[in-house]
Amino acid sequence: MIPDNSLSTMALSLLLAFVLGQLIAWVYLWTHGGLSYSRTFTQSLVLLTMVVSLVMFVIGNSIITAFGLIGALAIIRFRNVLKDTRDTVFVFFALVLGMALGSQRYQAAIMGAMALLLVTAYLHVTSFGTKGHFDGHLSYRMDSGQGTDSGALAALQLQLKRFCRRMKPISERRSGSVAEYVYQVRLRDRARGGELLEALRAVPGVGEVTLVLRDELAEI
Repeated sequence: MIPDNSLSTMALSLLLAFVLGQLIAWVYLWTHGGLSYSRTFTQSLVLLTMVVSLVMFVIGNSIITAFGLIGALAIIRFRNVLKDTRDTVFVFFALVLGMALGSQRYQAAIMGAMALLLVTAYLHVTSFGTKGHFDGHLSYRMDSGQGTDSGALAALQLQLKRFCRRMKPISERRSGSVAEYVYQVRLRDRARGGELLEALRAVPGVGEVTLVLRDELAEI
């Protein structure tokens, strides 16, 4: 197939590259975890898709132009090291998508982008690959010598069921009327960990409540 090198075709390729690049960037932003997020990297996914599309359009069927661009790119030194293999996948995703759009394989580009983005969303929603079943550790002390033992226990269990999806007792240590408990917990919403602490501290007889959450990307 002889590529169409008209300006209207180039505009269509760049427009599709911009739209699909935006989708890649939004899905990357939505599914990102950890502390290594970079706004410039997210923007680069959009620009990279468009740049590669333009490069493929400029090259066309010209071998001479292709070697000229390779020589020009060899002069540029990329010193930024990607810390996450997932970031490398998104860079490669943007490169391949730009190549497909620049070579005017629009159907393959759109179908491939939709398929890969749906798989990325599925892996994120299902937490695929996560080995740990708990978000972290919850510890608290409870004074059972206040005469409100049953009421405090009921209030405590109510708050734990409200914020935690799963719980597993790790240790229990008693000293007089004070007992210290440690649980592994899986929260219904990790962002509401602070609310869990405040709710437990409001229970009569409960004190020294701490919650230690692990990194979602780290297995412990």
